[in-house]
Amino acid sequence: MLKKISTILTLIVASLAFSSVSYAEHHGMKKDIVDVAAENGSFTTLVAAVKAAGLVETLKGKGPFTVFAPTDDAFAKLPEGTIEMLLKPENKDKLVAVLTYHVVAGKVLAADVVKLDSATTVEGQTITIEVKDGNVMVNNAKVIMADVNASNGVIHVIDTVLLPK
Repeated sequence: MLKKISTILTLIVASLAFSSVSYAEHHGMKKDIVDVAAENGSFTTLVAAVKAAGLVETLKGKGPFTVFAPTDDAFAKLPEGTIEMLLKPENKDKLVAVLTYHVVAGKVLAADVVKLDSATTVEGQTITIEVKDGNVMVNNAKVIMADVNASNGVIHVIDTVLLPK
Protein backbone atom coordinates (compact mmCIF):
# COMPACT_ATOMS: atom_id res chain seq x y z
CA MET A 1 0.00 0.00 0.00
CA LEU A 2 2.80 2.44 0.91
CA LYS A 3 4.55 1.61 -2.35
CA LYS A 4 1.37 2.43 -4.28
CA ILE A 5 0.99 5.80 -2.51
CA SER A 6 4.66 6.59 -3.09
CA THR A 7 4.29 5.81 -6.81
CA ILE A 8 1.18 7.97 -7.09
CA LEU A 9 2.89 10.88 -5.28
CA THR A 10 5.92 10.56 -7.56
CA LEU A 11 3.66 10.69 -10.63
CA ILE A 12 1.84 13.75 -9.29
CA VAL A 13 5.10 15.59 -8.53
CA ALA A 14 6.52 14.71 -11.96
CA SER A 15 3.30 15.82 -13.62
CA LEU A 16 3.37 19.16 -11.79
CA ALA A 17 7.02 19.72 -12.66
CA PHE A 18 6.45 19.12 -16.37
CA SER A 19 3.28 21.21 -16.48
CA SER A 20 4.99 24.16 -14.75
CA VAL A 21 7.85 24.08 -17.29
CA SER A 22 5.32 23.87 -20.11
CA TYR A 23 3.30 26.72 -18.58
CA ALA A 24 6.42 28.87 -18.23
CA GLU A 25 7.46 28.31 -21.84
CA HIS A 26 3.92 28.81 -23.15
CA HIS A 27 3.51 32.08 -21.25
CA GLY A 28 6.82 33.53 -22.38
CA MET A 29 8.69 33.05 -19.15
CA LYS A 30 11.66 31.45 -20.90
CA LYS A 31 14.32 34.04 -21.70
CA ASP A 32 14.72 35.50 -25.18
CA ILE A 33 18.02 36.05 -27.00
CA VAL A 34 18.58 39.53 -25.53
CA ASP A 35 17.87 38.39 -21.96
CA VAL A 36 20.10 35.31 -22.29
CA ALA A 37 22.96 37.46 -23.62
CA ALA A 38 22.46 40.18 -21.00
CA GLU A 39 22.43 37.73 -18.10
CA ASN A 40 25.46 35.78 -19.32
CA GLY A 41 28.01 38.46 -18.46
CA SER A 42 30.26 37.77 -21.47
CA PHE A 43 28.26 39.91 -23.89
CA THR A 44 28.25 43.36 -22.26
CA THR A 45 29.58 45.07 -25.40
CA LEU A 46 27.19 43.18 -27.68
CA VAL A 47 24.18 44.06 -25.54
CA ALA A 48 25.26 47.74 -25.39
CA ALA A 49 25.62 47.73 -29.19
CA VAL A 50 22.20 46.11 -29.68
CA LYS A 51 20.67 48.84 -27.48
CA ALA A 52 22.54 51.63 -29.32
CA ALA A 53 21.39 50.22 -32.66
CA GLY A 54 17.76 50.09 -31.55
CA LEU A 55 17.58 46.34 -32.15
CA VAL A 56 16.44 45.21 -28.69
CA GLU A 57 12.75 44.91 -29.59
CA THR A 58 13.58 43.11 -32.84
CA LEU A 59 15.75 40.53 -31.07
CA LYS A 60 13.12 40.14 -28.37
CA GLY A 61 10.57 39.42 -31.11
CA LYS A 62 9.10 36.07 -32.03
CA GLY A 63 11.91 35.08 -34.39
CA PRO A 64 13.23 32.53 -34.55
CA PHE A 65 16.78 33.85 -34.91
CA THR A 66 20.23 32.33 -34.94
CA VAL A 67 22.76 34.75 -33.50
CA PHE A 68 26.51 34.28 -33.85
CA ALA A 69 27.34 36.27 -30.72
CA PRO A 70 30.83 37.71 -30.25
CA THR A 71 32.05 37.86 -26.66
CA ASP A 72 33.49 40.94 -24.99
CA ASP A 73 36.94 39.45 -25.68
CA ALA A 74 36.04 39.28 -29.38
CA PHE A 75 35.12 42.97 -29.40
CA ALA A 76 38.37 43.76 -27.56
CA LYS A 77 40.32 42.32 -30.54
CA LEU A 78 38.95 45.04 -32.85
CA PRO A 79 41.28 47.96 -33.64
CA GLU A 80 41.33 50.60 -30.91
CA GLY A 81 38.46 53.07 -31.21
CA THR A 82 36.29 50.85 -33.44
CA ILE A 83 33.63 50.16 -30.81
CA GLU A 84 33.44 53.78 -29.71
CA MET A 85 33.15 54.89 -33.35
CA LEU A 86 30.34 52.40 -34.07
CA LEU A 87 28.41 53.41 -30.94
CA LYS A 88 28.19 57.07 -32.02
CA PRO A 89 24.64 58.04 -33.07
CA GLU A 90 25.84 59.20 -36.50
CA ASN A 91 27.17 55.68 -37.20
CA LYS A 92 23.96 53.85 -36.28
CA ASP A 93 23.51 52.47 -39.83
CA LYS A 94 27.02 50.95 -39.76
CA LEU A 95 26.36 49.48 -36.31
CA VAL A 96 23.05 47.97 -37.46
CA ALA A 97 24.84 46.45 -40.48
CA VAL A 98 27.56 44.90 -38.28
CA LEU A 99 25.05 43.49 -35.80
CA THR A 100 22.58 42.11 -38.35
CA TYR A 101 25.54 40.46 -40.12
CA HIS A 102 25.67 38.20 -37.03
CA VAL A 103 22.03 37.09 -37.36
CA VAL A 104 20.50 34.39 -39.56
CA ALA A 105 16.73 33.96 -39.83
CA GLY A 106 15.46 30.72 -38.30
CA LYS A 107 16.76 28.52 -35.52
CA VAL A 108 19.84 26.76 -36.88
CA LEU A 109 21.29 24.35 -34.32
CA ALA A 110 24.93 23.25 -34.39
CA ALA A 111 24.04 19.88 -35.94
CA ASP A 112 22.57 21.79 -38.90
CA VAL A 113 25.22 24.54 -39.04
CA VAL A 114 27.97 22.01 -39.76
CA LYS A 115 26.02 20.78 -42.80
CA LEU A 116 26.08 24.26 -44.34
CA ASP A 117 28.86 25.92 -46.29
CA SER A 118 27.25 29.36 -46.11
CA ALA A 119 24.22 31.24 -44.81
CA THR A 120 22.58 34.52 -45.70
CA THR A 121 22.46 36.97 -42.81
CA VAL A 122 19.65 39.36 -41.94
CA GLU A 123 22.03 42.11 -43.13
CA GLY A 124 21.81 40.54 -46.60
CA GLN A 125 25.34 39.27 -47.14
CA THR A 126 26.54 35.70 -46.92
CA ILE A 127 28.73 34.24 -44.20
CA THR A 128 30.99 31.27 -44.90
CA ILE A 129 30.69 28.23 -42.65
CA GLU A 130 33.27 25.44 -42.52
CA VAL A 131 34.76 22.89 -40.18
CA LYS A 132 38.54 23.33 -39.76
CA ASP A 133 40.59 21.08 -37.49
CA GLY A 134 37.42 20.02 -35.68
CA ASN A 135 36.28 23.62 -35.10
CA VAL A 136 33.25 25.25 -36.68
CA MET A 137 34.34 28.49 -38.32
CA VAL A 138 32.04 31.32 -39.39
CA ASN A 139 34.14 33.45 -41.72
CA ASN A 140 37.27 33.85 -39.55
CA ALA A 141 35.48 33.38 -36.21
CA LYS A 142 35.56 30.15 -34.24
CA VAL A 143 32.37 28.91 -32.59
CA ILE A 144 33.45 28.45 -28.96
CA MET A 145 30.05 27.45 -27.59
CA ALA A 146 27.08 26.22 -29.59
CA ASP A 147 23.36 25.83 -29.03
CA VAL A 148 22.68 28.33 -26.24
CA ASN A 149 18.90 28.11 -26.44
CA ALA A 150 16.51 31.01 -26.01
CA SER A 151 12.74 31.26 -26.35
CA ASN A 152 13.05 32.88 -29.78
CA GLY A 153 16.09 31.14 -31.24
CA VAL A 154 19.62 30.04 -30.53
CA ILE A 155 22.98 31.67 -29.83
CA HIS A 156 26.32 30.33 -31.04
CA VAL A 157 29.16 32.08 -29.21
CA ILE A 158 32.07 33.20 -31.42
CA ASP A 159 35.55 34.50 -30.64
CA THR A 160 35.77 37.21 -33.33
CA VAL A 161 33.46 40.01 -34.47
CA LEU A 162 32.18 39.43 -38.01
CA LEU A 163 32.47 42.49 -40.24
CA PRO A 164 30.40 42.84 -43.42
CA LYS A 165 32.23 43.64 -46.64
